[in-house]
Amino acid sequence: MAERAARPCCLGWDFSTQQVKVVAVDAELNVFYEDSVNFDRDLLEFGTQGGVHVHEDGLTVTSSVLMWVQALDIILERMKASGFDFSQVLALSGAGQQHGSVYWKAGASRVLTSLSPDLLLHKQLQACFSIRDSPVWMDSSTTAQCRGLEAAVGGAQALSCLTGSRAYERFTGNQIAKIYQQNPEAYSQTERISLVSSFAASLFLGSYAPIDYSDGSGMNLLQIQDKVWSQVCLGACAPHLEEKLGTPVPSCSVVGAISSYYIQCYGFPPGCKVVAFTGDNPASLAGMRLEEGDIAVSLGTSDTLFLWLQEPVPALEGHVFCNPVDVQHYMALLCFKNGSLMREKIRDESASCSWSDFSEALRSTEMGNGGNLGFYFDVMEITPEIIGRHRFSAENRQVSAFPRAVEIRALIEGQFMAKRIHAEGLGYRVMPKTKILATGGASRNREILQVLADVFGAPVYVTDTANSACVGSAYRAFHGLAAGTDVPFSEVVKLAPNPRLAATPTPGAAQVYEALLPQYAELEQRILSQTRGPPE
Repeated sequence: MAERAARPCCLGWDFSTQQVKVVAVDAELNVFYEDSVNFDRDLLEFGTQGGVHVHEDGLTVTSSVLMWVQALDIILERMKASGFDFSQVLALSGAGQQHGSVYWKAGASRVLTSLSPDLLLHKQLQACFSIRDSPVWMDSSTTAQCRGLEAAVGGAQALSCLTGSRAYERFTGNQIAKIYQQNPEAYSQTERISLVSSFAASLFLGSYAPIDYSDGSGMNLLQIQDKVWSQVCLGACAPHLEEKLGTPVPSCSVVGAISSYYIQCYGFPPGCKVVAFTGDNPASLAGMRLEEGDIAVSLGTSDTLFLWLQEPVPALEGHVFCNPVDVQHYMALLCFKNGSLMREKIRDESASCSWSDFSEALRSTEMGNGGNLGFYFDVMEITPEIIGRHRFSAENRQVSAFPRAVEIRALIEGQFMAKRIHAEGLGYRVMPKTKILATGGASRNREILQVLADVFGAPVYVTDTANSACVGSAYRAFHGLAAGTDVPFSEVVKLAPNPRLAATPTPGAAQVYEALLPQYAELEQRILSQTRGPPE
């Protein structure tokens, strides 16, 4: 206890799909406390699977707002019981699963501002929500609303240029439009609409917290260049929407001091600051400490690319968001569906189910694979929309099969060339100082990382990112304390543990891949045109 008492810290929260999690990070940026509440396991009365309810139509996916509130109660009570010294908390911030929305009922703000220390939060907020089951990012029931929004602004590309993404079913504006159309009474009873992130911040603030620019970029409503709500998009979704959303703020803003409820119940200091909460993906960018020109590659079931962009070029694929740690810059997300499962299939088919044989194949084949290129999409890919396996010889002729080792290299080189091509399509450029941060299962395979370093022409580092959204939230709390925009985020987190160097580009790699990348992009377009047929 004596050691903890002398440990000023910031808390980082993560209200994710399956759990609420917290970490405490001290001034030297060491994580010294963490805890989580799993919805399926710890809140059985809500009957969730994977933290959500999938409705009978298979498209509608929701989660109970009061479950999220109760999870916060449980964690705070556990922290109190463990002897956690809340008086040392200088500031807190957090993350929320992106795109989900919370609908506060008329009169809820009065309840928030007058919370009683004698009751837990979930007991006091029972009647505060006009929609008790919030739509979440897994929901795909708003196709009609998406088409309506794109039509209102002049098409998918126009919407992407304005808001950073074409219309997506999970994006909040389309979810709000559906609620307004199908449940107008509940919509009219709503005085405030929060994202999951700003909802969570509101719980700590004891009043409505604003939506931040970065998470606000995942709504199809925010003009990402001007950082204001798009009047055309608002009008296309629902009436009186701007007043229900409030004014968005920079992600590093201090939005206020902690509610007196937490001072009285848990012993937080009155000076504890609440820094704007953001989305889980932007918070992860902060947790991984990406800087200008950097990329993070999550090599999991699906592969996800996080990019730091200076001058984005929004496209029909991927998402551009305002950057959570630098208000002048942007970040982009690209998702590739055929990730680790595809790698495992080719391992089983061409390397006798052995990762060591798979690695040996990468070591024994040359960079560029003798000009043999492959596209491997056993499930319909998102980036780009192609399915099937397509192999091309050095002469650009389609072939039905490759030798085993060639097949393995064609898969890995193809996956990483696609990532670079589509990243550059959003305005990304590899810089001399570029670092690639690799995470996820395949980041443990040195040979795969070597191909990644070679294709991008940049060093690859690995790091543990199990808590990246949580830790990133604590880092952002420190950044908010340090006056946010006036102090570079990199300066605030310079004491954090450094990632480990795993691979550097092989000499000559740049020449090999600079020649192959245009060829790969051209073949991708050829497959796309064959799949779609001739334009009408």
